[in-house]
Amino acid sequence: MAAKKPKATKGHVPDAEEVVASLRKLATKKTLDGFARYAIPSKNAFGVAMGDIQNLAKKIGRDHDLALALWQTGWYEARLITAYVDEPAKVTSAQMDRWCRDFDNWGICDTLCFALFDRTPFACEKIVKWSGSKEEFVKRAAFALLASIGVHNKKLPDSDFIAFLPLIEKGAYDERNFVKKGVSWALRVVGRRSLGLHGPCLELAGRLAEQDHRGARWVGKDAHRELSQPRIIEKLSAKAAKTR
Repeated sequence: MAAKKPKATKGHVPDAEEVVASLRKLATKKTLDGFARYAIPSKNAFGVAMGDIQNLAKKIGRDHDLALALWQTGWYEARLITAYVDEPAKVTSAQMDRWCRDFDNWGICDTLCFALFDRTPFACEKIVKWSGSKEEFVKRAAFALLASIGVHNKKLPDSDFIAFLPLIEKGAYDERNFVKKGVSWALRVVGRRSLGLHGPCLELAGRLAEQDHRGARWVGKDAHRELSQPRIIEKLSAKAAKTR
């Protein structure tokens, strides 16, 4: 009888201190200096490029406890890497709220929403909850998360996204830079998702573009400019034809 194969053992999982040390080694002054151009605070950052962060995360693998410890360090890159290290199935609703309250820039907000939070079962409820926040980056997170599920969650029906349009319309009346950009991002992604969603989103964009409110007008024009492009409509029409 053939000998049993030994069970595969998980490789060494570094602790938070080791990961932070690795991030320090990957840092460059050029990257750190460049953060200012993209409105990324550099006080608690090393200056590590996103590609290097993602490569390091691949080497580490998924580990929920490590992700929690990395977040506690407060370092920008250590928090970024949690998006790729944490285990979506183990992320809790309370953790999402707690981390979201710590968001202080669009980079950490968008990365966590796009690479981790949108894979949790709490994503839709957080969109609703966070969209009513007075905090700029918590509110942005609502729309960054909506854009993220619009890209990644292929199973959600159009009706779920139609239900989010009133939140988008309300959010458009916020002139803060990172909020309105998040709202426009969400509206454009939802509008590109299907032919059935394109019409309502284009109509909303047109209505917002005609408002006197500066923030709403900006969101409307920004979204309408993209959603009215013939190539978008042609692509969605071709996609719809294939599913008939």
